[in-house]
Amino acid sequence: MTVSLYTASVPVFQQMLGSLADLLAKSQTHATEKKIEPAALLQSRLFPDMFPLIRQVQIACDFARGVSARLADIEVPKYDDKETSFEELQTLISQTQTFIAGIAPAQFDGGEEREIVTRPGTPKEKRFSGSSYLLSYGLPQFFFHVTTAYALLRHNGVEIGKRDYMGLK
Repeated sequence: MTVSLYTASVPVFQQMLGSLADLLAKSQTHATEKKIEPAALLQSRLFPDMFPLIRQVQIACDFARGVSARLADIEVPKYDDKETSFEELQTLISQTQTFIAGIAPAQFDGGEEREIVTRPGTPKEKRFSGSSYLLSYGLPQFFFHVTTAYALLRHNGVEIGKRDYMGLK
């Protein structure tokens, strides 16, 4: 059985972005019920040199959009990443889901061997085939940031578990 780049990416991003939106909704409810200032959760970090929750969500969305766009050979949309609230993060996730839902599966055709260049012209430039980009770079990066967001919320007392992380209702 062959799995297309589209099938291995967009539905996965959609599931996990939906999960992330649900995790944030539960976190906002938790903050309200426990009388916790939302910024305490939004700016929380697992360790001082790690990004806070807000940035973890932004980067997860960046990867979902960027990976999908590059594999479909379309322009990667630019976002300002200026979110400061749960509501603004929900909007970012929704915009990301809408963008990737608008990419047709056929746009991914031939992307397995398409050259993907990240950070072109910089010392961090990397070159991948489309398949390698998705499987060894894009998906691991995306999952790292979604998982870190989950861990931050769980660490801060939000009552969530594996089913929540997986987006299982």
